[in-house]
Amino acid sequence: MKELVRRLPWRGNGRLWDDLVTREWLVTNGMGGYASGTVCGVPTRRFHGLLVAALPGPHGRTMMLNHLWEELVLGDGTRVPLGGEERDPTPTPPASGEHLAEFRLEWGLPVWTYRVGGITVEKRLLMPHRQNTVQVGYRVSGADGPVRLHLRPAVHFRPHEAPVSALRDVPYTFSMVNDRYEIRGPAELPPLRLRAWAKDAPFTCRPHSVERVLFRIETTRGYEDRGELWSPGFFDVEVEPEREAWLVASTERWETVSALDPQQAVGAEDERRRWLVTRSPRADDAVAGELVLAADQFIISPTGRLEDVARARARGEEARTVIAGYHWFTDWGRDTMISLDGLTLCTGRHAEARWILHTFGHYVRDGLIPNLFPEGENKGLYHTADATLWFFHALDRYTSTTGDRQLLVSLLPVMADIVGHHVRGTRFGIGVDEADGLLRQGQEGVQLTWMDAKVGDWVVTPRRGKAVEINALWYNALCLMAQWLEEAGRKGDAGDMREAAARVCASFNRRFWYEAGGHLYDVVDGEGGDDTACRPNQILSFSLRHPVLDEARWEPVLNVVRERLLTPVGLRSLAPGHPDYKSRYYGDLRSRDAAYHQGTVWAWLIGPFVDAWLKVHPGQTRQARALLEGFLPHLDEACVGSVSEIFDADEPFTPRGCVAQAWSVAELLRCWLMTGAPPPR
Repeated sequence: MKELVRRLPWRGNGRLWDDLVTREWLVTNGMGGYASGTVCGVPTRRFHGLLVAALPGPHGRTMMLNHLWEELVLGDGTRVPLGGEERDPTPTPPASGEHLAEFRLEWGLPVWTYRVGGITVEKRLLMPHRQNTVQVGYRVSGADGPVRLHLRPAVHFRPHEAPVSALRDVPYTFSMVNDRYEIRGPAELPPLRLRAWAKDAPFTCRPHSVERVLFRIETTRGYEDRGELWSPGFFDVEVEPEREAWLVASTERWETVSALDPQQAVGAEDERRRWLVTRSPRADDAVAGELVLAADQFIISPTGRLEDVARARARGEEARTVIAGYHWFTDWGRDTMISLDGLTLCTGRHAEARWILHTFGHYVRDGLIPNLFPEGENKGLYHTADATLWFFHALDRYTSTTGDRQLLVSLLPVMADIVGHHVRGTRFGIGVDEADGLLRQGQEGVQLTWMDAKVGDWVVTPRRGKAVEINALWYNALCLMAQWLEEAGRKGDAGDMREAAARVCASFNRRFWYEAGGHLYDVVDGEGGDDTACRPNQILSFSLRHPVLDEARWEPVLNVVRERLLTPVGLRSLAPGHPDYKSRYYGDLRSRDAAYHQGTVWAWLIGPFVDAWLKVHPGQTRQARALLEGFLPHLDEACVGSVSEIFDADEPFTPRGCVAQAWSVAELLRCWLMTGAPPPR
C-alpha cells in the first residue's frame, strides 16, 4: 500500500505569508469534537483550538484548549518561537514563518517540520478515536544533546461557536498533583487535564493573561474578533535526540487519559486509518485514499444524545450521524442523506450507513425527518421540504449496494407514512396539489429547500411554490416506493404509487419546460409566477435513479448547465447575467447570505452533474473524470486534504464557507471512484 502523504514545502519556494495563514488543518475524534488551526499556528477563527471537546448536552462542542505557545530553547538560553498569534495592532508575521520548513499530512494527520540552525523539530498531532483528548508530540534531530521546548498552554473555555469575548470574566483555577495538572473554569464544565510524557518536563506555575488576541477571519465575517486567553504557566520539556516528547490535554477521566501512552495511541490511530483506506474499493489510489480519510471526519457517534445511543445499543447497533461541515455545522438531515453514499457506502462502512438510516428513521415526525439537530440539543428542527425525499434516495443507495432487505422491510412502514403525509399535506405547506399531482411547499418566513439562507426575517431565496428539484425527488420517491411495495407483495399499493408517479411525470414535463431559455423553470406556481432563473436544481430532473424529465430534453438541459453554471469546483447556484447574481461570497452575515445561493459555487453539485453527464454520455468516464480534476489543486488550500463548502462564483473561485464539508467530500469521492478504473479483483 502506498504511503498517504500530502506535502506543503515552505522554505525557499516563494510562498507568501498569507499562503500559510489561510491554509488550515483539521483533526477529529469521531464524536464531533475536533482540533483545528492554521498551518503557521496563528489562530484566525474563533473555532481554532487544539481541543474542542464534544460534551453531553446542554453543552455541545466546547473550546477547552485554545493555543499552545511553543519555543525552542537554544544552548545560550535564546528562545525561538515555533508558532504564533496575532495581536491588535497586528505585528509583522510571527517568526514561525522563518523556521517552518514543511507542513504535511501523513495518513490525514498534520506534521510540521521546523529548522533552527542545524536543529530540526518535528511536531505531530492526533486525537485518539472516541476521546475528548489531544496529543501533541515533538521529535528533535540534528542536536548534539538534549534540547528543551518551552510549552505554554492557553485557554478560554466557551461554546465553540460563541464570540471570542464570551465568558471573559470567568475565573480559572489550577492544580497540580505529581505529574497531573488540571485547569478548572465554570463549575458545570469538566476540568482540562494536562500531562507531559517526557524524560523531564517540570512545570512552572506563572499565570498570565494575553489580551486582544486577533482572529482575523472573524473580522472579515463581521463578528467579534478580539479575545483574551489565560495561561497557568509553562512546561520546560526536555527532548533527547531521536526521541519523542508529548503533551496530552483531555476532558476525559484520568483513567482514560492514562490508559494508552502516546506511542500506543499513535499505533492505534495509525492502524485505524490504514484499515479505513484498505477497506475502500480503491486502496491503491492516493486521491481516493485521502478522500476516504477526509470522509471519516464527518461520521460521528452523537454521544451528547444519550437516548440515541441507548436505542441503538438495544438493537445491537451503535448510534451514528453525520456532521455536515466544520467548523460550525451540526448534523443536518439533508446533508446526511446526500452524503451517505460517498461517506459510507463508497468507503465500505455499510454497517454505519445502516445505523445512520435507523437513527433518522426514528426521528420521522408528520412525514418529515429533521432538518438539523441544534448544538447540544436532543430534539430536531423539521423545517425542510427536501431532506425527507433525499431519505428515499439514501435508502435506495444503501439497499442497492448492500443487498440488505431487512432494513428496508423495517423502514417500509415509515416510508409509506412519509408518502401519506405528503399526499395529505403536512407542516410548512408541504403537500400534493390535487390539480396536477406536483408537490408544493412554502410558509412565510421559513426557508425549506436546500437554498436556505435567511437573515432575520429575510428569506433570501424563498422558492415557495413547486420547486424543480423537490418534484424530481418526489417522483423518484414514488417510483422507489412502487418498487419496494411490489417486492413486499403489496401489488395494489404499488400500483397506486405508479399511478401517482405517472401523473407527476406528465405534469412535470408539461409545466417545467421553459422554452425561451431552453432549460427548466426553477419554480412554477410561485408567488411571482413561474421563475425563469437558471439554477443547478434542474440537473436533478434526470440525475436521480428515476429521471422525471423526458429523455429528449436531457442533453439540452445538460448543455445549458455546463455552459452557464459549471466551474472547475462545482456548479454555480445562479447563472451570471441574472439581476441577483453575486460573483463573490464575502463580508458580514447579511452580505454573505445574500450571495450564498445567488451565484456562489457549491462543490457537492458536481455529483449530480456527473451523474447527469454519464446518462447523456454513457461510457465516457474519462471525460467525466476530467470534470473532477479542478478539485485536485484545492486539496492543497483552505483545509488541506479536504473540500470546502463553497467557492466564489467567478475566477479564481476562492474557497469560502466551511473549510471541510461532508457532501463536498462525499460527492467528490463517489464520483472519483465511479469514473476511475475498476478495482482489481
